[in-house]
Amino acid sequence: MDKNDILQQLIEKNNGYLLSAMVNENNISKAVMSKYVKEKGLERIARGIYITDDVWPDELYIMQVRNKAVIFTGETALYLHGLMDREYSEICVAVPTGYNASHLKTGNVQVKYASKISYGLGVCTVPSTSGNMVKVYDRERCICDLISDRNKTEVQNFQTAMKEYMSGKGKKLSRLVEYAEKLGMRDEVMKYVEVFG
Repeated sequence: MDKNDILQQLIEKNNGYLLSAMVNENNISKAVMSKYVKEKGLERIARGIYITDDVWPDELYIMQVRNKAVIFTGETALYLHGLMDREYSEICVAVPTGYNASHLKTGNVQVKYASKISYGLGVCTVPSTSGNMVKVYDRERCICDLISDRNKTEVQNFQTAMKEYMSGKGKKLSRLVEYAEKLGMRDEVMKYVEVFG
């Protein structure tokens, strides 16, 4: 297969994105990639990230490609899971304690530091609003975090997310309790399960 065909397949497979990391994995030189990018009129939107002219830049996907440690949490994750009807006002990400996230702390990004125990708990992938797969905390972990941060969350968003989760077909209460125990908040979570259940 021709190298240009491989690059075209990578773009098609990745919703119009071409990542230099993927190009490297396929043993294609930077010179070949640069020529292809120029010929096809791809736009460079970040270091090592190019898109076709018919693709709208996906902020969440780009952030995660550039920052492998980022896991979407808070209102961002709730929205991606369909537990909030209003789009998030800021992008909320979790990173492990000790991670240097100073480059992430821009105007609309909230960074939360997570301990070793909580950082990897309940990670899954879901499609972003543009259809690119991104890492988020699963619904049960989102509910634990929501209850933990209830004093920092708008009442309407809290109630909507809890009602959506509790009335949804995909809820996994045993997993919710398991996470709550690991996070040291079982009684608190059970109280809200009873109220909204």
